[in-house]
Amino acid sequence: MDLGNLGLFKLMSRKMDWLTQRQEVLSQNIANADTPDYKGKDLKPFSFRDALSDSRRLTPVATNASHLAGTRGAGGTAQEQKVRDPYETAPDGNNVVLEDQMMRMSQNSMDYQTITNLYKKQVAMIKSAIRSGS
Repeated sequence: MDLGNLGLFKLMSRKMDWLTQRQEVLSQNIANADTPDYKGKDLKPFSFRDALSDSRRLTPVATNASHLAGTRGAGGTAQEQKVRDPYETAPDGNNVVLEDQMMRMSQNSMDYQTITNLYKKQVAMIKSAIRSGS
């Protein structure tokens, strides 16, 4: 049984993927904290409602080799968006505030840990159900 095919596990996996991508974006912001005219970025907020509706979409399956391949839906990478203007901008035009970025990274890390713990708990519940059923 592949747990990745279960709806809850798919959603948790997508959230973890989003958090990983966000960590990369926040790391880029911190790395460019001294770059003139650099504008901080962030990902569009993860929405379980959107992720759930995306997971319910059916993707067409090619049943014949002569069928054309379609375009991939919204299951790809998260979209970046510019961070709204922070409360301070450096004279060189850089708007990355290290304290703000570090708080976002900390929250991101805690969210990832929470999802990881939920994932582990779900696996433990399934194992318990399998053991008690046999």
